[in-house]
Amino acid sequence: MNNPLIRPRRLRATPALRRLATETRLHPGDLVLPLFVREGTAQALPIASMPGVMQHSLDSARRAVVEAAEAGVSGVMLFGVPEKRDAIGSGATDPDGILNVATRVLAAEVGDALVVQTDLCLDEFTDHGHCGVLGSDGRVDNDATVKRYTEMALVQAGSGSQVLGLSGMMDGQVAAVREALDDDGYSDTAVLAYSAKYASAFYGPFRDAVESTLDGDRRSYQLDPANRREGVREALLDIAEGADVVMVKPAGSYLDVLADVAALSDIPVWAYQVSGEYSMIEAAAAQGWIDRRRAVEESVLSIKRAGADVVLSYWAVELATWINEKEAR
Repeated sequence: MNNPLIRPRRLRATPALRRLATETRLHPGDLVLPLFVREGTAQALPIASMPGVMQHSLDSARRAVVEAAEAGVSGVMLFGVPEKRDAIGSGATDPDGILNVATRVLAAEVGDALVVQTDLCLDEFTDHGHCGVLGSDGRVDNDATVKRYTEMALVQAGSGSQVLGLSGMMDGQVAAVREALDDDGYSDTAVLAYSAKYASAFYGPFRDAVESTLDGDRRSYQLDPANRREGVREALLDIAEGADVVMVKPAGSYLDVLADVAALSDIPVWAYQVSGEYSMIEAAAAQGWIDRRRAVEESVLSIKRAGADVVLSYWAVELATWINEKEAR
């Protein structure tokens, strides 16, 4: 046909037409910033494998959350980096441990300007680096770990965390934490279930960021990257147990799982653009192999397009700033 009647290119002809036809848009409120707070440092320390990302002191973390709030980012997800670790992760339930202290400090700093959230997992606090308590056989004991999670939940909620990020992938963790929170008067504290969290190679730089001591892997509790349906099953179980939000992690390599979960979920679905996704783009951009800004924007937009209501990204503040600049024109 020399003169087709259907010409989809009409809506791509000019920037204004492309804006008019855009199906997916990013907003600063769609973003959450992961933030590492290190015990015993007076200044922010660079993370070699994550260019531009820092292990924060309490003071630099204050500045970071204020900057995030001013950019319009909706929340920060806090991770603690303690000076000492032990077999049961005692620092996780110590009210004076770094994560709980940081939560109190940052919640007081930003108030309701953004949502202060906390990672509820033991891996940063155990000397073996696993996400739970080890049994006599050296394997992670699911039920003993869930008990520790309920203890963590009460301390984190008491420290001012508004959303608890259950990232340990233990069976029954959502129901147990929800019950503990409700019984102790924290019925308004929300539970974010890292439901479809895969045993991924893309977590490598994160383990540098939290100085993980892990020897081995987490394949006995995190999901097999080959399994798509299992991610949906885990999300539906967590919804049934009372989760307020479900998560898919990593994001970029699991867009099929994210789309599946989003299609079935009747609660918000979030996705975590993890450290390896961040570092790969930064490394390629540093070599001049890709356009950094376009790659960052496209990577986060694709996660949103696949169905994420909110994206956790280390670029959250920078991306929000770009969005604000565009809207101001």
